[in-house]
Amino acid sequence: MLNNQRAWRGSFRRIRALVIKESYQIIYDPSSILISVVLPIILLFLYGFGVSLDLNTVNIGLVMEDTSPDARGFAQSLTDSTYFNVTFARDRRELLDPLLAGTIRGIVVIPSYFSEFRNFPENKEAPIQVITDGGEPNTASFVQNYVAQTWVKWLIQEGIYAGTSAELPKITVQSRFWFNEALESRNFLVPGSLAIIMTLIGTTLTALVIAREWERGTMEALMATPVHISEILIAKLISYFAMAMVSMTCCVIGTIIFYGVPFRGSMFVLAVVTSVFLLSALGTGLLISTVTKNQLAASQAAQIAGFLPAYILSGFIFEIGSMPKIIQLVTYVVPARYFVRSLLSIFLVGNVWSLLIVDTLIMFIIGILILVLTSRIIVKRLD
Repeated sequence: MLNNQRAWRGSFRRIRALVIKESYQIIYDPSSILISVVLPIILLFLYGFGVSLDLNTVNIGLVMEDTSPDARGFAQSLTDSTYFNVTFARDRRELLDPLLAGTIRGIVVIPSYFSEFRNFPENKEAPIQVITDGGEPNTASFVQNYVAQTWVKWLIQEGIYAGTSAELPKITVQSRFWFNEALESRNFLVPGSLAIIMTLIGTTLTALVIAREWERGTMEALMATPVHISEILIAKLISYFAMAMVSMTCCVIGTIIFYGVPFRGSMFVLAVVTSVFLLSALGTGLLISTVTKNQLAASQAAQIAGFLPAYILSGFIFEIGSMPKIIQLVTYVVPARYFVRSLLSIFLVGNVWSLLIVDTLIMFIIGILILVLTSRIIVKRLD
């Protein structure tokens, strides 16, 4: 028992000394500060302002083949809409070149028989044509939906003004959106981007910095000491875990203050979930640096093994349910998938324990497996 206590005390002293050594190394290494503080701020700025799924204003062309009061009234509804910048034309052929060049995103044609729409049976068909560029499906859907909404609103307005409100539907549908009432993509993208940023930061921190130690020979000097390999791994994890948490803190503050993203969960829960996720991110960097021992190779491997899977397979941008089945299966081993879901829950919904507990447990298991694999691969040998 006494020998075990002495062994634990000796191990604790060595780990503490290694952590102090790593702290000094971080302080005197500007690249670590750049990776952990400056890079996250830059990435958060780019994701917050450069990536958006919202299309608030669309340039469209409007072909007026009919100049009746009804046609002019609907045209006025389009021009008054905050969603459209309208360019008028008398012939659709005038707008084909701007559509092909991308100057306008769609063409709305008010045909010559538009004024007769009141005589159509039950007004089932809208006597207008919408032409969009199918090369950009999302934009085409936006144009189609915006024009359809403007058309419906104009019909209701005309029905009220004409005193025919009795002809309006007896049942109306009122949509209500939970958790992101304004439907702003920023409220979804910015919290999700934190998972991508932390994957890149966590993987790069340990991959590049430790690979640099191999190149400079300081890791060889460390191997010559009585320190156990597990103590080295623990000291590395503790030091760079602290830096990664500083990065996450800066990102969360920027997300809430500068982007106005709602935060409905608990800061403590966010810290726990982030800590568990960092096990896998930092462990992946340790594994990469152990295998490559070269900064260039480590940086490339960190992109391939860390950033790209997190960006593509986490559900951050691309919907996992729309992926092929085999790719959906691959996403289950990507820790960022669970971190993205947890972050969205904490920021937009709150502490949904049924989701957070499961995702945190899975991330913990993946992180432990990566660390165990790293400890098996790395050996205290210089060859």
